[in-house]
Amino acid sequence: MSGGVQVHDLSVDLGEFHLQEISLDVAPGEYMVILGPTGGGKTVLLETLAGLHRPRQGRVLMNGKDATTTPPEERRIGFVYQDYALFPHLNVANNIAFGLTLRRGRRRRGRRRRGQRREARAVIRQQVNEIAELLSIEHLLRRNPSTLSGGEQQRVALARALIVKPRLLLLDEPLSALDPTTREDLQHELARLHRALGTTTIHVTHNFEEAVAQGDRIAILNAGRIVQVGLPDEIFRRPASEFVARFVGVRNILQGDLQPGKDGYKLLALDGIRIAVVTELTGRVRASVRPEDIFIFQELRRSSVRNTFRGRIVEIADRGTLLYVTVHLPPDLTCVITRRSLEELELTVGQEVSIGFKASAIHVF
Repeated sequence: MSGGVQVHDLSVDLGEFHLQEISLDVAPGEYMVILGPTGGGKTVLLETLAGLHRPRQGRVLMNGKDATTTPPEERRIGFVYQDYALFPHLNVANNIAFGLTLRRGRRRRGRRRRGQRREARAVIRQQVNEIAELLSIEHLLRRNPSTLSGGEQQRVALARALIVKPRLLLLDEPLSALDPTTREDLQHELARLHRALGTTTIHVTHNFEEAVAQGDRIAILNAGRIVQVGLPDEIFRRPASEFVARFVGVRNILQGDLQPGKDGYKLLALDGIRIAVVTELTGRVRASVRPEDIFIFQELRRSSVRNTFRGRIVEIADRGTLLYVTVHLPPDLTCVITRRSLEELELTVGQEVSIGFKASAIHVF
């Protein structure tokens, strides 16, 4: 298993953009996903870890050793860019072998005999065949990159990065240029490779579903700062700020004052309603509730759900297999339902309905 990575108080100035006081601890063999919007600094962070940018302050430790000023070629890092960056003048086999060929060229001392050169080429050829078989691209080795599909090019780029047995694999938006079916296939492929090889991996993306599917943990990066780190479910259920909540798909962000309640609950006072919540906080707060945690039904009913309200449907947004139904109480709250539920409940815009959600479904921050 490869070594871990520790980033301590890292700041980088790159033109008008700045990475600011980044601290992150990636355990050996961990699959860490850096999630954030376009322009948030994800690629700059990866390139700094790769040694392409010199930090203004802070340190990068790899396998417990300070690598802050180590040249890129000595860091043992595999890097896969979003656009694959394959060499168009080399066939697939030579693209995959490029890192090994370069490394052997640096190690060469004096003039080698013909037999030694032949032996070295045979070793490289065997390693190329092995990694190609692992990625199921052995039938592509003689092809030119321009003749490959996006998914095939990405597999070649992964093979080129992995063949050098990196201590750290950096993936820069590796799935964003692929169609949905190929993207899902590559997600499974990345998970399988990680299980098989155990390479410490940092994968950056702006896609939350991709982050949840791939990551052991997720770090949220926005405007050059890490704003939250946690397990996928922690990020998903307990966002630390309004930015994180909105970025991970929480459509319902509320703001109000906490008041005393009964039976261990507090009441979040909004315009017109009081919501029972479970929290130790006091005063003015924000709260979030995920759309899938809100139930919708025709009439008020007796249940264990602490919060139930009547409202009017103001929007039904069709997203294919799922639909987002917005109900005005006030405030507006959005729930998600299946198409079958829409048909069974016979929901229409303007209709009065009831909604309900558990006190534990409300995250207060």
